[in-house]
Amino acid sequence: MVRVSNFLISFVNLLTFVLAIMAIAIGIWSKTEESKSLCQKAIYMPFLIFGASLLVFSLMGLVGSCCRASFFLWIYLFFLFLFIVGMICFSVFTILVTNKSVGKALSGKGDDDAKFGDWQHWLEKHVVNDKHWGDIKSCMATFKYCQMIPRGKSADFYKYSLSVTQSSCCKPPTYCGFEFQNATHWTMPKAGPAVPDSDCKTWSNVQNELCFNCQSCKSSFLESIQKNWNKFALINFCIFVFIIVIYSVGCCALRNNRSKGYYKPYP
Repeated sequence: MVRVSNFLISFVNLLTFVLAIMAIAIGIWSKTEESKSLCQKAIYMPFLIFGASLLVFSLMGLVGSCCRASFFLWIYLFFLFLFIVGMICFSVFTILVTNKSVGKALSGKGDDDAKFGDWQHWLEKHVVNDKHWGDIKSCMATFKYCQMIPRGKSADFYKYSLSVTQSSCCKPPTYCGFEFQNATHWTMPKAGPAVPDSDCKTWSNVQNELCFNCQSCKSSFLESIQKNWNKFALINFCIFVFIIVIYSVGCCALRNNRSKGYYKPYP
């Protein structure tokens, strides 16, 4: 059992060590590549932080399991426990901000200083606000999000199944009555839009603007985030179960180290 638990911990941390090296390499590449846009270069810091943290974490696990250094294994398990707690907190937070009924039920509840915030509109206030939306639409333009739509005649365009976000951000709202020219170029009727809606006037044929400033685009982007976070909840649960298993094996390895006389007390 000693060899099995230590081997499993060593194997898992060897994989995370490789993953950490890859994350650091991607971060450095994103920073140094001159041809990359500012939007693409912005990912370098998260990758570097994630990679460096994972590197230190995996090294502690490798030293603790391979060298049977209980002190490092203690530290490894302590941070693994904090990670488990963090995953639980993140899961609760995700439910609060993506589940409308739960967010509405808890928003504004409590007394004075212990009062809950406005969870129901948290994403709207912190993601699609004026401060962050400029960066989001810049990234959509940089990665040519709307240029991925097949171009062709009107009949071909309407056969293509657009996502909700593409339909709201890459073309004017249908109720505006704009005339189709191509996938990202529409002309306003001489009589003006069919409906006096602000989104109809916001539409622009400039390829890095389109309907990125439309309220419908912001709403659909927000809805997309909520759906993706709900899907991520399942992945998060699987990761959570995996981490619990690794934590249990790590505790077993630590107990085996101590029982075999490898444990040395530290002040």
